[in-house]
Amino acid sequence: MDKNFVEEITWRGMLHDTMPGTEEHLMEEMRSAYVGIDPTADSLHIGHLVGVMMLRHFQLCGHKPYALVGGATGMIGDPSGKSAERNLLDEKTLRHNQNAIKEQLSRFLDFSSSNENAALLVNNYDWMKDFSFLGFIRDVGKHITVNYMMSKDSVKKRLSSDSSEGMSFTEFTYQLVQGYDFLHLFREHDCTLQMGGSDQWGNITTGTELIRRIGNGKGYALTCPLITKADGTKFGKTEGGNIWLDANRTSPYKFYQYWLNTSDEDAEKYIKIFTFLSKEEIETLIEKHREAPHQRELQKVLGKEVTTMVHSEADFENALAASEVLFGKSTADDFRKLDEATFLDIFEGVPQAEVALNDIEAGLDMIAALSAKTNFLNSNGEARRALKENSVSVNKQKVKEDYMITTSDLINNKYVILNKGKKNTYIIHAK
Repeated sequence: MDKNFVEEITWRGMLHDTMPGTEEHLMEEMRSAYVGIDPTADSLHIGHLVGVMMLRHFQLCGHKPYALVGGATGMIGDPSGKSAERNLLDEKTLRHNQNAIKEQLSRFLDFSSSNENAALLVNNYDWMKDFSFLGFIRDVGKHITVNYMMSKDSVKKRLSSDSSEGMSFTEFTYQLVQGYDFLHLFREHDCTLQMGGSDQWGNITTGTELIRRIGNGKGYALTCPLITKADGTKFGKTEGGNIWLDANRTSPYKFYQYWLNTSDEDAEKYIKIFTFLSKEEIETLIEKHREAPHQRELQKVLGKEVTTMVHSEADFENALAASEVLFGKSTADDFRKLDEATFLDIFEGVPQAEVALNDIEAGLDMIAALSAKTNFLNSNGEARRALKENSVSVNKQKVKEDYMITTSDLINNKYVILNKGKKNTYIIHAK
């Protein structure tokens, strides 16, 4: 092979552990590998991105990637890294989630059939649904001992945890089902490598064991580190929950802001993992950033690369404009360029008051706009004082007491931004 996959992910900090001989195996010829994704939602979140990036690097190195959507395993729940059993999903929900996930994966992986190493999406429900319980324990279960299954870290952790619920038989058998997936893909697609997070090592090696014992072949395992944040908080989570790849769940603006707000230490790590920039480009960027960290060059490039990759160039430009609007010297024209969803994102949590559109069409005087109609300021007297002190802005433009708010001030035909000083912001919503 022209490009060494293991070498590529090693310098990017994406390699945690691998079976002996994996690198040599991949250098011999085009190989097939898979990453499993449980379709518990109709969108991936950024916690899934590491596995997806590994598949993309695998494809860029000339190999064939398989994305396995775990329709069957999604009905069970994986104990790895979990302290409680997850909710189980029905088939209709799983199919819907699978279709949505494939759409997202197609932004990263080339599924076109013209290339020999085109990516494939598979669903383990397709081969597990016809298995009877007796058939599974006879053909698969008898090849793996309970002692072997109990030795796995994911099982040990759950059994030794303080949870009184313990671990169900369903969850205990998860590693057998995941192991069978690897065996099935080995037999049907000559897939010789499974990749995943470091917490998946036990499940993956159960698969290599089944390939050895039932398939009379050799499977390989490769894991990436679980991504953490320097401050100890969980990667990919905010107060609002997961950072999703679906724009309807996490807007491109909030998505961009997440990467922009990463610490210097995390940004140096993330730029290698979550972008396709070359080693030379990244080293130059890190050097520049260290010389002038206050300019946050690393975070800006990281935000641009990931937002463009997950969403689009236009979404990135919109998110950038929104950031400038909020933190830069913006004008009313800058606000008018934003779509309504982004505008509302920027001013989320800012107090609002509804004012009749008729009042604005007739012309709304500043005293009423600041006090009687909105209660932004406590009294007409306070409104007059603020106007005399030249501390009031309409859509970021300073105004005097004689200013009238009209329809020409409306942003998205609905909103007017009032400011008193730099820190007090209020939104008029015309209805």
